[in-house]
Amino acid sequence: MPGITLPGTSKRPAAVLCALFDEDGQCHVILTRRSSRLRSHTHQVSFPGGRIDRGETPVEAALREAHEEVGLDPATVEVFGQLSSLSTFANPAPITPFVAELRGRPLLLPNPAEVERAFSVPLIELTHSDVYSEELWKFPDGSEQPMSFFELVGDTVWGATARMLRELLDAVLLSG
Repeated sequence: MPGITLPGTSKRPAAVLCALFDEDGQCHVILTRRSSRLRSHTHQVSFPGGRIDRGETPVEAALREAHEEVGLDPATVEVFGQLSSLSTFANPAPITPFVAELRGRPLLLPNPAEVERAFSVPLIELTHSDVYSEELWKFPDGSEQPMSFFELVGDTVWGATARMLRELLDAVLLSG
């Protein structure tokens, strides 16, 4: 249920916004680098988003968090899809990513308490062989899982954000 802690965890479900906009005929996605002031995942690249508050739907949380973190006005955001919910090893609570279209390049205003840097990347850049790589990681329980990495100038995207980006790219490449 949105806004409450799942049994057996101390974490609440979260939602993020994969915000896309067109500029000069190229589709861009908005990313953030998390602030060093946060308790976890400091300096990691992520989508704007966060925990779902009591009484909120996941999409409401994603829109609220994107507004709080980078100043996206919810009135300028058209949510049109959802990627697969996922969890991480550090947080078993689900993260729900929503895909949205913006009317154009937004003015990003990073909240320094949460975001060190807000930026956009053309989706086509994420498909370049010198940007994307994948490794097979083996875990203590013997399971193996592919791990995606996107090497951007000054940042590496990996973990849950990289899995979401990979699914987003697969969906875009299949549809167009």
